[in-house]
Amino acid sequence: YATTSRALIGQRRFLYLRLNHTDSFDVAIIGGGIVGLASSRELILRHPNFTFTLLEKEKELALHQTGHNSGVIHSGIYYTPGSLKAQLCVRGATLTYQYCQKKGVPYKRCGKLIVAVEREEIPRLKALYERGQMNNVQDLRLIDAKAIREKEPYCRGIMALDSPNTGIVDWQLVALTYGKEFQEVGGTVITDFEASDIKVAAESPAGSAEGLKYPIIIKSSQGKEVRCRFVLTCGGLYSDRLSEISGCSSEPRIVPFRGDYLVLKPEKNFLVRGNIYPVPNPQFPFLGFHFTPRMDGSVWLGPNAVLAFKREGYKLFDFDTQDFINAVSYRGLQRLVMKNIVYGMGEIYRGVFTSAQVKNLQKFIPELNPSDVLRGPSGVRAQALDAEGNLVDDFVFDGGKGELGSRILHVRNAPSPAASSSLAIAEMITDELEKRFKL
Repeated sequence: YATTSRALIGQRRFLYLRLNHTDSFDVAIIGGGIVGLASSRELILRHPNFTFTLLEKEKELALHQTGHNSGVIHSGIYYTPGSLKAQLCVRGATLTYQYCQKKGVPYKRCGKLIVAVEREEIPRLKALYERGQMNNVQDLRLIDAKAIREKEPYCRGIMALDSPNTGIVDWQLVALTYGKEFQEVGGTVITDFEASDIKVAAESPAGSAEGLKYPIIIKSSQGKEVRCRFVLTCGGLYSDRLSEISGCSSEPRIVPFRGDYLVLKPEKNFLVRGNIYPVPNPQFPFLGFHFTPRMDGSVWLGPNAVLAFKREGYKLFDFDTQDFINAVSYRGLQRLVMKNIVYGMGEIYRGVFTSAQVKNLQKFIPELNPSDVLRGPSGVRAQALDAEGNLVDDFVFDGGKGELGSRILHVRNAPSPAASSSLAIAEMITDELEKRFKL
């Protein structure tokens, strides 16, 4: 994996060779996370005669949700049969394994156990098995306590759902590989470009003989400009704000939730072989604490889920006034909090007191002690909420009206597991662009 890390650094250098390159393009993609990068790759492979640029506000790509997730390749068990989410995850996982194999990106099919520790969880576990079968997730099986111990010697449970095709990968490395391929076939990557305005040009640029061939102007917060014919935004934590600056609705609103992980001390990594997940409780909005091995050999435990006071706030005391006011003044968040106030207080408590989080994890691995863990990294999830306090659990596209609306597509919500589904999502987004823009 150290070799892979060196390759990652090399790919970063490659991707930023053209930082100051500006021009006019057929299509501009805003957002250098995994969805934007996968979509850029798919678009340029389908339309090699078009010119494409990808605009990213940071100095490097894939720094936020892509660079702060658990690294799991999900197989598609949890999602409603027949739903777009289920179809994209199952296809996306297959495409991911094929892509990693072809490009030499390291991965592991370490499997996952969804473990029932209480009798009352067994009906829900069996329902998950049926759901996975309907979603065409391969090689699923229900196993008993003895078989659990054979796969995970330190894990205790009365029944589990075994998903051998669940895996792990470094999603940031995958995303940068998408970006490298995009650039190798002619795409332009411009970093340090924070889009602050998107509008229709009133006149041709000075010295241009092409009229209004590139009628859309994207301005950065530093005063730079890019012109294009069409725009795709994949803004993640800022998807609602990108929509608003182009005149679209402010809903669904993005509310940031921070997830804090614990990390096993290296000498305790033997306690976990593969992913170990709880049976999800339908009363709560998130999956719950789990054990996740990483490609670097470490093991993450968690995460919890608490409101972040900054959209890219990875530390407990990170705070942004605008982000905080936007979140707490939103009726949708207020209603979500009231519906889940006991659960939310528990998440905050477990985030502050490590021993409380470990106590939850001991249901699965009794040998785990508070002294075996350290505080680990955090991630921030872009959770889309509607005004009634419901988590938006499906894909949302938006364009708006008028000339600008006919030339822009916003990906307002690409719900988890967007990384696992990224190649399949890119196919869907490209299909949508071709239909809307008649490419």
